[in-house]
Amino acid sequence: MPQRHVFTEPLPLQSGARLAPYELAFETYGTLNADRSNAVLICHALNASHHVAGVHVLDDGSLDVGWWDNMVGPGKPVDTDRFFVIGVNNPGSCFGSTGPSTIDAATGKPYGASFPVVTVEDWVDAQARLADTLGIARFAAVMGGSLGGMQALAWSTRYPERVAHCVAIASTAKLSAQNIAFNDVARQAIMTDPEFHGGNYYAHDTVPRNGLRVARMIGHITYLSDDDMAEKFGRALRADDLAFGYEAEFEIESYLRYQGAKFSEYFDANSYLLITKALDYFDPASAHDGSLTAALARATAGFLIVSFTTDWRFAPERSREIVKALLDNRHSVTYAEIDAPHGHDAFLLDDARYHRLVAAYFDRIHAAIGVAR
Repeated sequence: MPQRHVFTEPLPLQSGARLAPYELAFETYGTLNADRSNAVLICHALNASHHVAGVHVLDDGSLDVGWWDNMVGPGKPVDTDRFFVIGVNNPGSCFGSTGPSTIDAATGKPYGASFPVVTVEDWVDAQARLADTLGIARFAAVMGGSLGGMQALAWSTRYPERVAHCVAIASTAKLSAQNIAFNDVARQAIMTDPEFHGGNYYAHDTVPRNGLRVARMIGHITYLSDDDMAEKFGRALRADDLAFGYEAEFEIESYLRYQGAKFSEYFDANSYLLITKALDYFDPASAHDGSLTAALARATAGFLIVSFTTDWRFAPERSREIVKALLDNRHSVTYAEIDAPHGHDAFLLDDARYHRLVAAYFDRIHAAIGVAR
């Protein structure tokens, strides 16, 4: 079940701002062993949270299944009978940790547009502080997919002595110009919604739902492959005849509108702006004259890097760039490129080859922990 920890010491941010006090929501699974060597940190992607695995029963009786429940749990690839797994909701998100909808103690009102811009590095620093409170000096692994993979990479260089293994799946060391463009179009959809009110829509008791819907629709298109869309929807119509209008006539239109409407009911617009900006800013090579090899030189972890052939948002080429930089530094790296039709979303789905690979890698981690004892 969710836990919370309040930090009173300010968190210095990359922007120069400081966040204090702040609260982190987190969940844990499994049992921390006696020497605290079996902890695994799972970093979440854009619209996920600390609820990584297991099932919560919500107030309305519906079930909330962890976003990576097929990966984490007893007998699963990240086996909680062996590992103590931690999921943390990052600052700026909207699932329990301090974010734009949180009441600012200084004003008595929600932060809203005044919430400071955060980066992947800021999140990693916050996670490290939580690890300190839990008495975890070193993680057996830090793992994530997509934006979560960026955090895992940042851990490997920001706290190299605290990470034994880095697992980055369907990720990248920096966004392409095309990815930044998609994110900006999505942000503009939100910011130009009349109900946005400059980010202070809480005071107006409104939600920029139309903007959120469009932002989610844009994002969702990039998560799927063309082949996957064709197989699921093709050009199928919802009715037998064309309506010659602008309602959802094609099944793909109906699907995207449904996903957008659902998203607008549970996600915070300001959080969407913050998190996509953190995606845009991540570029560890920028501090090393553009050299990813130099950026990853400090890492001491072993690496598992996984990509998917039809992922055009974080294409395999981006993972290969990471692998090359790691090999240039003579780091230990395992790389797999999975031939899967599902696009970027493949990292969240069931694929026997992918799951066997992750399970085998974590078998090695577990065996090493036993030897270290």
